[in-house]
Amino acid sequence: MHRILPAPFSWFVWAAMALLVATNARAADPPKLAIQGYDPVAYFTQKQPTQGKSEFTYDWDGLRYHFANAANRDRFAADPDHYAPNYAGNCAGTVATQGERVPANPKYWLVVDDKLYLFAFQKGPELFTKEPGLIKQADAKWSMIRKSDK
Repeated sequence: MHRILPAPFSWFVWAAMALLVATNARAADPPKLAIQGYDPVAYFTQKQPTQGKSEFTYDWDGLRYHFANAANRDRFAADPDHYAPNYAGNCAGTVATQGERVPANPKYWLVVDDKLYLFAFQKGPELFTKEPGLIKQADAKWSMIRKSDK
């Protein structure tokens, strides 16, 4: 003998299964590409922006990084806090002055005190060099941005 479930129960089961499938689909999505695929280690080792390759990747802090070679990937994996750009690759100038996220252009960059800063605009590195207090300002505002993410 087959028992027929009441309609509300079957709708509940259907909705739960749909949610489970959607959650699994989202979990399978790859992380967002960091700094437009540029190699963060190359800013330190080659002193220039260098496009990474998709065969050398490392996922960290919710982002996928590309590297020019396996050695750079391994160097990053050993110390991602050192090599990853500050502010998750957002424009350091916009974080400092407006407290907002704006994706940076990996071609505009600056290394200060062994930390990588990226900018959306060409004049960003010069501005940060002339006004070093902007780094502390950006750090404080980034802390507030991260708190609002939670």
